[in-house]
Amino acid sequence: MCHDARQVVGNRDVFLKPHRRVKNGATYEYWTLEESVRTASGPRHRTVATLGKLPGLDEQARVGWEHIGEILDGRCHQLSFLREEPAPPAWARVDTSRARVERLRKFGEVYLGLVLWRRLKLGQFFDEAMERGREEIAWGTMACILTLARFCAPSSELQIAEFWYAKTALDDLLFVPADKVNEDRLYRALDALLPHKDGLFRHFQEVYGELFGTTFDILLYDITSTYFEGQAKGNAQAKHGYSRDKRPDCVQVCIALVVTPEGLPLAYEVLDGNRTDVTTIEEIVEAMRGKYGRERRTWVMDRGMVSEDNLDLLREQKASYIVGTPKSRLKTFEHRLLEQDWEQVAPGVEVKLCEAPEGGHETFVLCRSEGRIQKEHAIRDKQFKRLGAALGKLKKQITAKHRALRSRSKAERRVGRLLERYSRAARLFEVHITEKDDSQHTSGKRLGIAIRKRKEHGHWAELADGCYLLRTNLTGWDAKTLWKTYIGLTQVEDAFRVSKYDLGLRPIFHHKTGRAQAHILVCFLALVLWRTLQHWMQSCGLGTAPRKLLQEMAEVRSLDIVLPTDAGKDLRLRTVSRPDTHLAILLDKLQLPMPNKPKTIKM
Repeated sequence: MCHDARQVVGNRDVFLKPHRRVKNGATYEYWTLEESVRTASGPRHRTVATLGKLPGLDEQARVGWEHIGEILDGRCHQLSFLREEPAPPAWARVDTSRARVERLRKFGEVYLGLVLWRRLKLGQFFDEAMERGREEIAWGTMACILTLARFCAPSSELQIAEFWYAKTALDDLLFVPADKVNEDRLYRALDALLPHKDGLFRHFQEVYGELFGTTFDILLYDITSTYFEGQAKGNAQAKHGYSRDKRPDCVQVCIALVVTPEGLPLAYEVLDGNRTDVTTIEEIVEAMRGKYGRERRTWVMDRGMVSEDNLDLLREQKASYIVGTPKSRLKTFEHRLLEQDWEQVAPGVEVKLCEAPEGGHETFVLCRSEGRIQKEHAIRDKQFKRLGAALGKLKKQITAKHRALRSRSKAERRVGRLLERYSRAARLFEVHITEKDDSQHTSGKRLGIAIRKRKEHGHWAELADGCYLLRTNLTGWDAKTLWKTYIGLTQVEDAFRVSKYDLGLRPIFHHKTGRAQAHILVCFLALVLWRTLQHWMQSCGLGTAPRKLLQEMAEVRSLDIVLPTDAGKDLRLRTVSRPDTHLAILLDKLQLPMPNKPKTIKM
């Protein structure tokens, strides 16, 4: 038997290496699959997989692919996750000089995604919700494929069918051959998935309670938009509106998202693209009450959602609220800004409780952030200089001998546009267009411009820098608790960011209403997996960066080692590459072992 056999796979040099180890007086022989890798210190050998004996395995030490079932399903009695494993063959001489590596597949990331899918009991949900009909592949399984693709490598249904799926180990993990995953079946899966949206929301409420002990007394609400590629003429909801993606040229839909204070996505609604934030509250509140009941709930929303009518609605439904308030109302609390009874609630952040100036049952929270002070001061100072320069230039144009501006209405429009453009600095200037008698002018009037800096407004602007105002109808809550609850809205903002940048929510290529909504639902399911992984990592002390972990998991591959024997048959061993030391430590903390022994595949 040769002592090493090399096979180039892609750009990698892969080879078999024998080992002998003595333990407790006994000698153990085993093989490893090695690859040559380039490092800063030069070429090095990296162990891809430990293979054990060849061609058979020590049955006493066999721990491998069959253990995956235990991990994914959480059932210790689950002994087989892949296809039935045949008994190890009798010993035969292996010609390692003709050994080769085949069928490299992405394993780590899809395996992790499938673990999350099972932990969230989504397979169980779809088995119960979607009765098996005449379809060859269960729609729940296709929904799993769509979600895992969105979670691991966002792409179109065509790319999933033609490229992505066949390069993963999902055919082993889900028992669905690659030729069965085609574009048509994926599109039909989208159609089958959408009717179960509300059922999924109720399912997540139950699962979040089991996994995280989540209560739903407090809900965070915000809205975003996502645009279409093309005109989406077949979608009645696709309309031009305020674009959070800076794409006013594209039609869009709005997505209203509700999450828990822990950042767990609970529900969402797709709205017309021209809906304004303030008009969505009644619809969302009614939808949440219909799905989950419990009128006495606290809503947390940003100031863009707030109107007096909306707050009246919440009070009528006996709901509580903590909401942002327009900065224009700060002037009412000017005397409180000057007082020194601030409470520090975080580095650089101070708060204080304030009674409602007009009386009533509301409480206000005055907040001041050092970071905001510096930011707002810098922006205002920049705008002040630019507006001053622009007004000076305009003055020259009006008063020059050969005047470019002779019409009062045009001059006033120019001033108005400048003040609107530099709105943060506009109140620091007082600007008037003047007229003087001038017989040389056809209108008999000569235009001028009077510019005065308002020192009193400058003083107020500096005093109000970094300050913002919250209002609530809750009683008995201290300022720190109210503030901490409100800043939980960053969880919603982060969910939007993850959905758009990491999970490919935008742009939407589906033009039909149902398909576009199903696309958003798949993105929502992927977001649930993402947030679940974040909580899992955080509980294990591994931070909150799922993308980094997914990138490391992507290095773990499934592969076949083909070993020709003297019996004239090839022995095929399916195994999983060995994680590097860093990833192995992470997986150990997550209690997520990889299969570490190969599976014998019949040829």
